[in-house]
Amino acid sequence: MSSIEERENGLRSLVLRGVGWKLVSQVVLQSSRIVVAIVLARLLSPRDYGLAAMVLIISSFVIVFSDLALGAALVQRRTLTERDRSTVFWTGAATGLIFTLLGLVLSGPAAAFYGEPDVQPLFAALSLSFFVTSLATTQRALLTREMNFRSLELRLIVASLGGGIVGIAAAAAGHGAWAIIAQQLVVAVLSSVLLWILSPWRPRLVFSGASLRNLGGYSGNVFGQRLLYYLHENAGPLLIGRFIGPAGLGAFSIAYNVITMPFSRIAVPVAEVLFPAFSRMQDEPRRMAEGWFRSTRIVGAVSIPALLGLIIVAPDFVVVVLGERWAEATRVIQILAWVGLLQSLQTLNSVILQARDRTGTLLRYSILFLAAHLVAFVVGLQWGIVGVAACYAISSTLVEPVYAWVTARALETSAWRFAASLAGIAQAAVLMAGGVLLARVALVEAGLGPGARLGILLVFGVAVYVACIAWRAPDLIADLRGLRLRRSAVSPAMPAPPERAASA
Repeated sequence: MSSIEERENGLRSLVLRGVGWKLVSQVVLQSSRIVVAIVLARLLSPRDYGLAAMVLIISSFVIVFSDLALGAALVQRRTLTERDRSTVFWTGAATGLIFTLLGLVLSGPAAAFYGEPDVQPLFAALSLSFFVTSLATTQRALLTREMNFRSLELRLIVASLGGGIVGIAAAAAGHGAWAIIAQQLVVAVLSSVLLWILSPWRPRLVFSGASLRNLGGYSGNVFGQRLLYYLHENAGPLLIGRFIGPAGLGAFSIAYNVITMPFSRIAVPVAEVLFPAFSRMQDEPRRMAEGWFRSTRIVGAVSIPALLGLIIVAPDFVVVVLGERWAEATRVIQILAWVGLLQSLQTLNSVILQARDRTGTLLRYSILFLAAHLVAFVVGLQWGIVGVAACYAISSTLVEPVYAWVTARALETSAWRFAASLAGIAQAAVLMAGGVLLARVALVEAGLGPGARLGILLVFGVAVYVACIAWRAPDLIADLRGLRLRRSAVSPAMPAPPERAASA
């Protein structure tokens, strides 16, 4: 076997092992998160949920500001020195401390902005997660660079389970919105502690301005993109909370959480595995393009039918799973499902642009992305949360294809090839959705209750979709079989991370 084949097999082994650990963790995490979400929805009122949602806008700041995107540079760079690692750690820790203090100072003005005094202590408490999370972002980046997803996923499982237990206990004890804040804080603390335990690297008392400048050129654009995406994610909830109120925000938030599940729980983990893999093949655009097509097909094979099916069964889903008091969220769930579908198919685009060092392109697209959605949110407010959701769906339909186009250009391929790779899956999902719609109409006329309808339609939809996939997208089945065969053929040995030899 040639050295090139050995390298490809080694990388494929790491990717498949990483995806395997992501799959295991997602089964555990989603089972537990669904249970926790349902229990909290039943224990908390829409107002409690809405107050927590107002405060949780800050939680995504942790991702944006924790290391100024320098962790992404650690993953993408071909070689690293000890000065690079330690410089990133101390920069991240200082940034985390600054923003924790800033969060404490701004907690009062945030409460005044919403007109809700209860927001102030919740906001102040959650801001502590800035510093806590920043202390472990370098360890997480280094484990990601090594593609050591076993350690990363075990850490996430333990932290999430611990946070869920604390959140439910706090809600059952009658602590209202504090239950969700306590859940988030426990997850942050446990995650950081476990990363220090699982990573052998420790920071040294070293700081290099040259390293910071070298890594900062790349990370600056990534940081800008993350900041703009943060503004996009939270502009809608912030405007709803300000102009519609906690109850409306609670309904919108739970709807958004429902529709983003396939997107965030399937596509994002795959992207996390593929970023270090794509970074290792950053000078092979055509090889990356094939990986983009195949990976997106696998993500789409789950997210497209799931979200189309959700549009149809949403009335039954809300009553059975969330409870009748969340009925206001039904129409929002149905509209936002289209947004979730579009976004799930674009998840790998950012990691591809980062791996190819096209972060300037990524930043420019993010500016367009934010501007379009801000206009949509503001215009939609006059029709309530349904109007916000509808305008968001329209703006997403306009800007998401642009994302696919710029990514295809970076990989020296055509966006039409990307669309064509998903055609069979889309056809199978549409046929399934049509069958489920007709079946639901028949079940409603037969007088079956929501619970019975939901169970029957779920089983029926899966059966119809599997049959349609075999008819319209047999190449997807061939790809999945090929992955299974490759996984059994590659060596189980994990090669040493190449950057260790470059440590200085």
